Amino acid sequence: MSAKIISGKEIAAQIRDELKKDVAELKDKHGVVPGLVTILVGQNPASISYVTGKQKTAHELGFHSIQDDQPEDISEDALLDLIEKYNKDPKIHGILVQLPLPKHIDEKKVLNAIDPDKDVDGFHPVNVGRLMIGGDEVKFLPCTPAGIQELIVRSGYETSGAEVVVVGRSNIVGKPIANIMLQKGAGANATVTVVHTRTKDLEAHCKRADILIVAAGVPQLVKPEWIKPGSCVIDVGVNRVGEKISEKTGKKIAILKGDVDFDAAKEIAGAITPVPGGVGPMTITMLMKNTVKSARIAAGEGS
Repeated sequence: MSAKIISGKEIAAQIRDELKKDVAELKDKHGVVPGLVTILVGQNPASISYVTGKQKTAHELGFHSIQDDQPEDISEDALLDLIEKYNKDPKIHGILVQLPLPKHIDEKKVLNAIDPDKDVDGFHPVNVGRLMIGGDEVKFLPCTPAGIQELIVRSGYETSGAEVVVVGRSNIVGKPIANIMLQKGAGANATVTVVHTRTKDLEAHCKRADILIVAAGVPQLVKPEWIKPGSCVIDVGVNRVGEKISEKTGKKIAILKGDVDFDAAKEIAGAITPVPGGVGPMTITMLMKNTVKSARIAAGEGS
């Protein structure tokens, strides 16, 4: 029997409905509207598309949202001053600087200039440290890993005591999702193994996984025979492997493949995410969830 398909689109829509209620409650109880600013430097087409999607979602949820476009030749000091302005703005609860930045700007310096309590991407070193400590120290989970956890939990898989194998060790996905899954608490308490392309006998590790999270960036790295029957497979990879003509528009579109051989794997796994439509739709949604959490904290609810 084919695996249950875990739809990131459907689960993201559920979470956004919950967030709309949270936004209305914050406004009614405290007069606070979650505020998000996205800063775009230059006119990179992909970056424009990303920030447009973020702003569209923020507007739909009822946020106070600002799209701050800056010229390609803005100086590093001017960009740092802009960030500091939003750090001090009480109406802004989340600050996001869209990457990549022009070569004359130090990305690390810019990202580290964001107030950790407004770092809704969850990548400031302070927030990485908070995640490592766990418990009440955690403020914002990185968005893609947080989305992965939601997909697992909301698709009904028990994480407590589960064997979780993470394929990939990036700072964006692999390391943080490993830390999230081994925390004490709901949706975690797992036994976690992190493997990567230099690991000996990848197949043997993957076969043990009750929950297999693949974020290696290698098209169809994980073969169907590597998958434990009935397991939950989360495929984070989005790899362009060619082009085709769209039946709807007649235009060329990218052919996308995940890090897992989906067609074969879905006949073995108990549940699996598709590519596209799996992890991808969750990332912006979790960014919005972090912004709402930041606004709650600013309103005196939690820490």
